[in-house]
Amino acid sequence: MKLKQLESLLGGLQQFPNPKMELEQYPTGPHIASRMLYTAENSFGDVSGKVVADFGCGCGTLGLAAALLDAEHVIGLDIDSQSLEIASLNAEDLELDIDLVQCDIRNLGWRGQTVNTVVMNPPFGTRKKGADMDFLFVALKIASQAVYSLHKTTTRDVSHLF
Repeated sequence: MKLKQLESLLGGLQQFPNPKMELEQYPTGPHIASRMLYTAENSFGDVSGKVVADFGCGCGTLGLAAALLDAEHVIGLDIDSQSLEIASLNAEDLELDIDLVQCDIRNLGWRGQTVNTVVMNPPFGTRKKGADMDFLFVALKIASQAVYSLHKTTTRDVSHLF
């Protein structure tokens, strides 16, 4: 699939009608989502034929992008049932089959199949400091091959690195 086609398909997805601020819900735009997954596949081979988990999947944008790029199996995980309903409708609209699981990533005791790649646009940590790192720590434990994650630099204290 071409990058422009992927971005166009993702641009038609339903998003949160009323984002929940306490969960730091915000849509993952089609531009960044398409480029993230397209690069993961075309530069590193981390999507097609792989088991991909989308942590904090929200409306399903990243996971659906993985499915469109021929992931073997996609699992979307989110704490919010309303988000999962939207993700399910989006998958149905695109005629894609993905599994959606309601859970709290921070308490994930993974016993499922091996996950090759984790993709995520986690809470940035503007409401609860370090929320994004909670997601990242779990992703690094679960993924057997790769983790692709979006973060906000203003929530990171990197002063100790300089």
